[in-house]
Amino acid sequence: QVQLVESGGGLVQAGGSLRLSCAVHGRTSRSYAMGWFRQAPGKEREFVAAISWSGGSTDYADAVKGRFTFSRGNDKNTVYLQMNSLTPEDTAVYYCAADSSHLGPLSSPAEYDYWGQGPQVTVSS
Repeated sequence: QVQLVESGGGLVQAGGSLRLSCAVHGRTSRSYAMGWFRQAPGKEREFVAAISWSGGSTDYADAVKGRFTFSRGNDKNTVYLQMNSLTPEDTAVYYCAADSSHLGPLSSPAEYDYWGQGPQVTVSS
């Protein structure tokens, strides 16, 4: 059984920063390609960022390039999404995802097997 445990959401003013973390619990002997997706009210879930199982490759949505950084911790099954220069358009529930079948990075939600509960990120203007 694999569980993804997220933390780090909250309320921040525009221009501020937040860091989300996501830890894999359960089958930690495996390596996982990881991703972040977000869903704003009334909108579909969208890709934010992804990292390969090794941590050597990343991919970002155009909307967050240059502002967000996705990285792996020394514990290979913990990942971090550093979000800088936040705008109200970044307000959403952010979901961590993991996949054990592909090297990644993976930008399609359909390719992920496991999902976290999703911390809320709210950016005020």
